[in-house]
Amino acid sequence: MLTFYYALGACSLASHIALEEAGAEYESVRISTREGDARRPEFRAVNPKGRVPALLTERGLLSENPAILAYVAQTWPQARLAPIDDPFAFGQAQAFNSYLCATVHVAYAHGKRGYRWADDPAARAELARKVPETMGACFELIEEEMLAGPWVLGEAYSICDPYLFTLSDWLEDVGIERARFPKVADHHARMLLRPAVQRVLAREREQPGLFDGAGAAPPIG
Repeated sequence: MLTFYYALGACSLASHIALEEAGAEYESVRISTREGDARRPEFRAVNPKGRVPALLTERGLLSENPAILAYVAQTWPQARLAPIDDPFAFGQAQAFNSYLCATVHVAYAHGKRGYRWADDPAARAELARKVPETMGACFELIEEEMLAGPWVLGEAYSICDPYLFTLSDWLEDVGIERARFPKVADHHARMLLRPAVQRVLAREREQPGLFDGAGAAPPIG
């Protein structure tokens, strides 16, 4: 059986939803990035990157949302989560997910994870100050050019949709009202109606963490 590692409020939500939509048999395991669980030796043995999502398969580890989402779509083709029979269309889906991973998520991380790029407190403050601007620019592009509607790729729901849902959920966390982007806001509301999304959100809120009661974890540095 697959084992999926995630953290509450993290980008791993996208792959968690995709697994649920696909009808995959998997065990979900929650860790706390805030408590430093990702840096524990026990989790590093699972994913040396110390990040979620992490998916253990019978062939080994898969990490990074674009890779896991593509794996889910191709492993459960009956779920129709990507246009896997059309190389160009599948490439478009991969391009969208890569943009979310390499650009949008990184823009957001400059606010909460500034230590990855700078040691100076003033430099970190400047990185954080720019986040609403850079995140806003990313979502303007998504709104105007990349979100076909009603789903990311058009009429068909795909692996792009839980990923967009996950990152658009972070907008208000950086002081941007989701309503500023009507198509994105409509997409977010539509996602909340899907049973698989509701099940995953409930599970992530209620499931105990892997290291709960295991003592203090080393801080994230």
